[in-house]
Amino acid sequence: MINDVLTNKNKSARTSKAISNFCIYLVLVLFAIWILAPFSMVVITSFKTRKEASDPEFKFFPEKWSFEAYKDVFTYVAGVEENEIPVMLRGFINTLIIVLPPTIIGLFMSAMSAYAFAKLRFKGKNWLFSLLLLTMMIPGTIMLTPSYMIYDMLGWVDTPLPLMIPGMFGSATCVFFMRQFYSGIPDSLIEAAKLDGMGYFKIFWKIMVPLSVPALFAQGILGFIGGYNDYFGPYLYLHDPEWYTLQLALTSFSGTYSINIPTVMAGAIVAIIPALAIYVVAQKYFIEGIATSGMKL
Repeated sequence: MINDVLTNKNKSARTSKAISNFCIYLVLVLFAIWILAPFSMVVITSFKTRKEASDPEFKFFPEKWSFEAYKDVFTYVAGVEENEIPVMLRGFINTLIIVLPPTIIGLFMSAMSAYAFAKLRFKGKNWLFSLLLLTMMIPGTIMLTPSYMIYDMLGWVDTPLPLMIPGMFGSATCVFFMRQFYSGIPDSLIEAAKLDGMGYFKIFWKIMVPLSVPALFAQGILGFIGGYNDYFGPYLYLHDPEWYTLQLALTSFSGTYSINIPTVMAGAIVAIIPALAIYVVAQKYFIEGIATSGMKL
């Protein structure tokens, strides 16, 4: 009798677990379809002819698969010089020039600030950190007009400097994240390093940085992707086509009265490939850096 009751309970538990798993996977599949459906439309449209892409009725299977859009992406030049660099390639180079320095330097500055807030003792530390968090609550749109006026007075408009210099001082979000990570590192390591005669910067460089590589990778990837996908900032400050980033370069395929839809879609696919490649390569560090934030090491 008892065995029958236990067997029924086990069957009921397995049935409930199976139903729960089915519901979870169903929601995940529906969410994946919701996300991938528009992306699949972009991919399919990039292989259509310009005439077929302009048809109001969307067809998942093109009548004729064409690679002309991808050819345009890699060969189109905005000027008339024969040896001019293609627009997309120049946009990619400009994007790296603009995004990499603030990403690397800003990450280093944020990590140092986070180390100070997490492990150093000084007057007003909590007050300053609260003030830092307060800046995260201010909408960025409020600062657009005064920031543009300041950069205009400095003569930085129509140069990449407004997109590079501010980011080199770090970000409040990165400081908050790294502080949470550094707070999980035992203070005994810091005390032992002090007994060995290490200074604050040497402790940071020799101990904190090696232990926080996953978190630094995670924040570096997020910072790079944010700058890589930024459209509004370059659109606001960069007026010279020679400095157009990759996102602005995509607008070169749109005319005043018409839009080359397949080429724009192909350009979007090409532009997203580097970001996907970075995530695939650094996926392990990215997940580990997010998962271990605030945990005791």
